[in-house]
Amino acid sequence: MNDWAAKRFWTDTTVAPAGNGFEVLLDGRRVKTPAKTPLIVPTQNLANEIAAEWDAQEDKIDPLSMPFTRSANAAIDKVTPQHSEVSDLIAAYGENDLLCYRADGPDGLIQRQQAEWDPILEWGKDTLGVSLIVTQGVMHVEQPANSVATLKTLVQDQSPFALTALHDLVSISGSLIIGLAAQKNAFDLTRLWAASRVDELWQIEQWGEDEEATEHAEKKESAFRHAYKFFSFAS
Repeated sequence: MNDWAAKRFWTDTTVAPAGNGFEVLLDGRRVKTPAKTPLIVPTQNLANEIAAEWDAQEDKIDPLSMPFTRSANAAIDKVTPQHSEVSDLIAAYGENDLLCYRADGPDGLIQRQQAEWDPILEWGKDTLGVSLIVTQGVMHVEQPANSVATLKTLVQDQSPFALTALHDLVSISGSLIIGLAAQKNAFDLTRLWAASRVDELWQIEQWGEDEEATEHAEKKESAFRHAYKFFSFAS
């Protein structure tokens, strides 16, 4: 097994304006992405977070301890050159949104889904102008063409950094409406995360907690919260 890792080679970590954004400098040398593109981010707040990650590195550089750096790299190296493809991938969730597919029993779960999901869908209708059809079961239901088109535009119009965050918010939660609601601060983030896990939480209440599943859920929640923070710092 190869234990090689890049070692810290700098003393001072600073932030400086660059073009239309900000960059992180290590002893005056700019940080670059894995694709060798200058790591320039849209806000000083995000640059400060990235700088703090680099400054926290000790002898060896641990990329896993640098989530803001990794997300910025993804925005620049992956999302920017593939903006259309990533937009289409995320927008497709609107055609099969988690919030639209309801259980046909038991009554307690049906009521829980209604209580947690209906207000978010109502927000989407009132604020975004998106009305989605709710159905029981998992069979695909075709959503109104105008709602699908509106959602696609909302996704396509996002900057690469916002789109990077939205990708994780949506893919982790299974809901485009939840992802957009998080970006808009329409609901408390804890409530949105809990809404994405209504079915899982119901199962835990009925059958008890599984240690491995709980650990997996905690990692997903951490990634969901990071995506929200990344969006916030990049906005």
